[in-house]
Amino acid sequence: MHSNKLKGSDHMERKKGSVAVAGAGSWGTALAMVLADNGHDVRLWGHNPSQIEEINKQHTNQKYLSGIRLPEEIRGYTSLEEALSGTDALILAVPTKAIREVIGKIREIRKEPITIVHVSKGIEPDSLLRISEMIEEEMPGNLLESVVVLSGPSHAEEVSLRHPTTVTVSSKNMDAAEKIQDLFINNNFRVYTNPDIIGVEIGGALKNIIALAAGITDGLGYGDNAKAALITRGLAEIARLGMKMGASPLTFSGLAGIGDLIVTCTSVHSRNWRAGNLLGKGHNLKEVLDNMGMVVEGVRTTKAAHQLAQKYDVKMPITNVLYDVLFNNVNAKDSVDLLMARGKTHEMEDLANVLEDQIGNKKH
Repeated sequence: MHSNKLKGSDHMERKKGSVAVAGAGSWGTALAMVLADNGHDVRLWGHNPSQIEEINKQHTNQKYLSGIRLPEEIRGYTSLEEALSGTDALILAVPTKAIREVIGKIREIRKEPITIVHVSKGIEPDSLLRISEMIEEEMPGNLLESVVVLSGPSHAEEVSLRHPTTVTVSSKNMDAAEKIQDLFINNNFRVYTNPDIIGVEIGGALKNIIALAAGITDGLGYGDNAKAALITRGLAEIARLGMKMGASPLTFSGLAGIGDLIVTCTSVHSRNWRAGNLLGKGHNLKEVLDNMGMVVEGVRTTKAAHQLAQKYDVKMPITNVLYDVLFNNVNAKDSVDLLMARGKTHEMEDLANVLEDQIGNKKH
């Protein structure tokens, strides 16, 4: 079992406090470890009593982080009210589809304003809202201090081993983002700020779509050339939509863009890549999701991105092909082959058109 006693804290003097983490999956638990390393009292909330008992008595979370010993500063709770008591920050680490339900519970419990840091990566189908927008819609303004997003290339398995990791935090309120930066940053877990919350959220959500597609190409045995092309064109696709939605193009060349895209498309830790890999090997979507046992955010996000492409009239060929594979039972190999047979175009043409649109909008 990995104990790795080396703490992540650097020379900065820290103000210790209580922080709640909602969601005792792999990512919520790994982030709880970072906070504990930084000297905070961490309340980790989950709805499975046996899992919470394991966290408190064995200081492990074997289902999600096998072989990792958790710091004793992490205390598990099944009561969300107890976990939130006396805290002024909540790390929200639940799947996108559970955001509204959990925020609804917090709304009923909480009496004082709180900063909510969401670390999930997705877009809600039909409403087409980003997660920060979902939180703002569900949480009354008098109870919501700020919403901060934490994103970037970061697998929970590596963070729990205290391997070097770098992420980005963003918010409409950059003072709040800087406070969360201070909450998390240490020698192993480096945190940058970025004022472009739209770009950070779009990059984090849409990279899961490209990772699913990358897994499919690997499952089909198409090799590194195909995957490199897919990642590159996938980034262009993400940037096209993101800029149409008001994001800065620079964000997609940073940690929340290309950084997160690379790690999610190339690592066996990526559940989206693993799901795509199984699809490429001939399994249907139900078999894949049953096999994974954890939420594959890219599936739901593909539906939302397909709707966004239509809303903003943006070309998203990879998203459209993946949508057909996931929801229209189109054969994965046929879809990838069709993608490769698309008509001729200039590599920079689409990006140039979007930039021209942005410049034109600013003039008006």
